[in-house]
Amino acid sequence: MNRVEFRKKILAANDAEAAMLNEKFAATGTFVVDLVSSPGSGKTSLLEATALQLADSVRVGCVVGDIATELDAQRLRNAGLPAHQIVTGGACHLDARLVREGLETAGFGELDLLFIENVGNLVCPASYALGDDVKVALLSVAEGHDKPFKYPAIFARADVSLITKIDLLPHVDFDIAVAREQIRSLNPDAEILEISTRAGKGIDAWCRLLRTRSAAKAAVAPAP
Repeated sequence: MNRVEFRKKILAANDAEAAMLNEKFAATGTFVVDLVSSPGSGKTSLLEATALQLADSVRVGCVVGDIATELDAQRLRNAGLPAHQIVTGGACHLDARLVREGLETAGFGELDLLFIENVGNLVCPASYALGDDVKVALLSVAEGHDKPFKYPAIFARADVSLITKIDLLPHVDFDIAVAREQIRSLNPDAEILEISTRAGKGIDAWCRLLRTRSAAKAAVAPAP
């Protein structure tokens, strides 16, 4: 078996696991968001800010992927967001099996909204379905506005792109118009939001998006 065939076999097995997760989440009406970014783009800070707005009205949980340590999951628990850490032990992405096993261990109960904070990486996570409803790609202004064209697969597949840490714009060479143009050329239907968790900018719009999409999925879920 050559390398291409082996990879196709791995992805087929992952897709089968992801399909089972899709069925489970459809039955419970749980809206699932896969957050993908480079390390340091602000995924955990975004979830902390999101938890502050949604925790009182939406049942939220999060599984967090990291190569090592449980630091991010502990940060989220400190912010009031139920979180379970998945330590990949070197793997550069989460797969559907790891998500399923993580959820079985976490025992969150029924959720309206589940976040999957993927391992910091813009390459491998683009290929793996996780039973998610949307993929969200984060791009911080500290990374450069050419990132979408350098990593086209994830920005082409992301339903939502977040340009983060915009409070740093006066201090970095980042052209939001160029970043938006690149994202739009890869995915004309993507929603693009500008976010600063430190300054509180864009969080309201982000949470409205989550509430709207989560409610829409719950509305078509079968009655318990």
